[in-house]
Amino acid sequence: MNIPGLTIRSFSTASRALSHVGKKPIKLYEGVSYTVQEIPSDFCRTFRKANKTFVLDRQVVIEGPLGKLRTPIPGFVNIAQDPVTKNLLVSVADPGVKVQRSLWGTYRTLLSNNVIGTSEGHLAILKFVGTGYRASLEKDEVTGGDVVALKIGLPYTPKLKVPKGLKVSSPSPARLVIEGTDKQQVKLFAAVIREFRKPEPYKGKGIFVNDEKIVLKQRKVK
Repeated sequence: MNIPGLTIRSFSTASRALSHVGKKPIKLYEGVSYTVQEIPSDFCRTFRKANKTFVLDRQVVIEGPLGKLRTPIPGFVNIAQDPVTKNLLVSVADPGVKVQRSLWGTYRTLLSNNVIGTSEGHLAILKFVGTGYRASLEKDEVTGGDVVALKIGLPYTPKLKVPKGLKVSSPSPARLVIEGTDKQQVKLFAAVIREFRKPEPYKGKGIFVNDEKIVLKQRKVK
């Protein structure tokens, strides 16, 4: 209900913060280019938010020295390039609409990650803490692809195939480095490995990702 003369303020700052993020230009590094392409209707995906359905009918293709990444976007997201700075600019059709405002920063972040990924790459460093905890790289006997083998105090040795698009190295038995252009893919594979031995708060053992730290607890003595 609209009451003349009465202004209603929202106490939520989440969407406002995301809109501020969305306004920030994205620097296009040397050797990185972008194009916006239409997606044929038969291949368009949809998503629901705030009881509304949105169609991802275009994609932003970022191409750089390390590869090419695609980000599907809905119709209300606009992409342009500053004619002077050559920076990439992300905007939405109507910032006053809550759904558009809340997703503004999200899409800006995705595109920024892809610019960095195709120019410099993303990585995750896993540290194995615990007696005998270590990781090694093996070759799949059938495909010849890389496999990560984990020695983490379990009665079996978990073995995970390295997903296409990622590069994994082990500079030392207690370190694993995951590299790739897609930040989400890098983070997901790191999270999958971490899940086998989450850091525990009593002895501080487990698989730690990047600068992850935990606060040690004291066991209660009965």
